[in-house]
Amino acid sequence: MSMAVEPDSAGVRFPPPFIYLGALLLGLTAERFVTLRSFGIDGWLLVATGALLFVAGAAMMLAAAGLFRRLGTNVPPSQPTTLIATTGPYRWTRNPMYLGMALVYASLTIGFDGPIAFALLPLVLIAIQTQVIAREERYLEAKFGDDYRRYKTEVRRWL
Repeated sequence: MSMAVEPDSAGVRFPPPFIYLGALLLGLTAERFVTLRSFGIDGWLLVATGALLFVAGAAMMLAAAGLFRRLGTNVPPSQPTTLIATTGPYRWTRNPMYLGMALVYASLTIGFDGPIAFALLPLVLIAIQTQVIAREERYLEAKFGDDYRRYKTEVRRWL
């Protein structure tokens, strides 16, 4: 599934949540066919850890998306960005939505006791970094210049 890409945008053609979802489904499906199918940890601890990570990730994503809406800028990276968000979760990370998605992904792999799906997370993060974040950062630097470069020096990419 491809997104309609506006000319004034980062040019991201594939919805980032689907990158996470595709890898998650691939990993959880692989669990059915491979011998290593468990972290080897008590189920209640897996569920509790997964729930905690899920709440943290969902809260981060919702806070970031809500801030974008309040500021009047677009959430999808296929749409124009009207300003640089520097408040809320953007004070600590330049990519709270992708960090939140990574936490939700990790929460589901842990909660469903899916070590293969969990092992795919670094590949997902590489894809997000190279195919989404790198495009966004080039776009934001071109559009906002020194303001964005200054923000990049003050706030880390992930944490």
